[in-house]
Amino acid sequence: MPVNIPEVEQKRIVVIGGGFAGLELTKRLASTDHQIVLVDKNNYHQFQPLFYQVAMAGLEPSSIIFPFRKLFRKYKNVFVRMAEVTEVNTATKQIFTSYGFIKYDYLVIAIGANTNFFGNEKIAEHAIPMKSVAEALFLRNEILSDYENSLTIREFDTRQEFIDIVIVGGGPTGVEVAGALAEMKQYIIPREYRELAAHEIDIHLIQSSDQLLKGMSNKSANAALKYLTALGVKVKLNTRVVDYDGKVVTMNDGSKISTRKLIWAAGITGNRLTGLPNEVLVSGNRLKVNRFNQVEGLEDVYAIGDIAYMEEKGYEKGHPQVAQVALQQAKHLAKNFRQRLKNKPMQAFSYKDKGSMATIGRNKAVVDLPRTSFHGAFAWYIWLVVHLFAIIGTKNKVFVFLNWMWNYITYDQSLRLIIRPFLKGKS
Repeated sequence: MPVNIPEVEQKRIVVIGGGFAGLELTKRLASTDHQIVLVDKNNYHQFQPLFYQVAMAGLEPSSIIFPFRKLFRKYKNVFVRMAEVTEVNTATKQIFTSYGFIKYDYLVIAIGANTNFFGNEKIAEHAIPMKSVAEALFLRNEILSDYENSLTIREFDTRQEFIDIVIVGGGPTGVEVAGALAEMKQYIIPREYRELAAHEIDIHLIQSSDQLLKGMSNKSANAALKYLTALGVKVKLNTRVVDYDGKVVTMNDGSKISTRKLIWAAGITGNRLTGLPNEVLVSGNRLKVNRFNQVEGLEDVYAIGDIAYMEEKGYEKGHPQVAQVALQQAKHLAKNFRQRLKNKPMQAFSYKDKGSMATIGRNKAVVDLPRTSFHGAFAWYIWLVVHLFAIIGTKNKVFVFLNWMWNYITYDQSLRLIIRPFLKGKS
C-alpha cells in the first residue's frame, strides 16, 4: 500500500534520514520546484555534538532537538513521514517503510551511522552507546542511579563497581564525556553526595591508539591529555577493550577494571539499508559515491553524510565522518539539484576542511584550524560559540546559552533527575 502523499507534477525527492545531512538538504530544497519527502524514524532532529551534555545532566533533552514539522510548516512542497525504512527497490524506484511504500524520482540516502562494537556481541550487550538522545538519557539515569545506590553500600569493592566508570574511545565524544564526568566528580559529588568520598571515584579513558583525538594535531592531542590528567582522569593509551560482562572490563594486556558502566565511544559503522547491491558497500558499511554524491552504478540514487564514501585528492580513504562533511555535501547536492532544474551540468564536490575542535571542560578546549591550532580558554569560547550557533531554533539557542551561563557562574546544574520510562501495566 502506498504511503499517503499527494501526487504532483513536480519531481519527487525522497530523503531518508533527518540528521545533519538530510535536514540541511531538505532545508535548501524546500524553496525549489521539487516535492520533498523527508522520512525519519523520529519526528525531530537531534543535535548530536551535545548528547554528552544531556547524559551529564548539563542540558535538557528538549534543548538539542527540534521537530521537523515546525521547521517546514511554511513549505507546502515538503512532506514529513515518521517511519522506519525497511527496504529500497532501485528497479521500481520505491522505498518500503513500516507504513507502506513511497515512490521517488530521486532518492537521497542520509541514514548516518551507528555505534561500532567491532563484532563483539558481549560488549554490545552490556556497554552503553551514545548515538541518540534516548541513549544519552539512559546513561544519565544509570550514572545518577548508581551514585544513589552507592550510598547504601558499605563494602568498598562493591561500591567501586557502582561509582567507577570506563569510557572506551579517545575521540571527541570520549574526551568530552571524560572531562564532564571529572568536573561532576570535582564540583557536584562533594556537595550533593556528601557521604560519598569523591576521591574514590575513578574515571578511566581507554584509547586503542597512541594518542587521543586521532585526526587532530599532536599539539591538540597532547593538550587534551594534559587537561584530562589534571582533572584526575586515568587515561590509558595503546590499549584495547576485548571483553565486558556487565561488571568487569578486560583489556588486551590482561588488566581488568570492575565497573557497572562501560561507555562505548570507540567508533561508528554505517547503518544498513536492505535492497542495495553489495558492490556499492565499502569498509564501515558506507556507500561508495562519485564526486556528485551519486551511488555508483545506481541511477537517481544519492548518498550524503556519514554513510557516503567519496574519494578525492587528500581523502583517498574517504572523508572523515563529521558534521562539516555532511553539511557541505548537503549544500552542494542541493545546488546540483537546482542546476538540473535549469538543465545545467552538475558540479563535482570538493571538501573544504574548516577545522575541528573538542572541549574537555571549563576553560579547557582544543581547536585545530587549517593553518593553526590553539587550546585553553579562548579555544573553549570558540567551541561554545560555534556549537551555540549550530543549534536549530532560537528558543533552543537561548535555553542552551542560559544553561551554560548558569553552570559557569554557579558550578551547578539542577537537571540531575532520574526519569525512567513508564511501562504500561507496571507500577
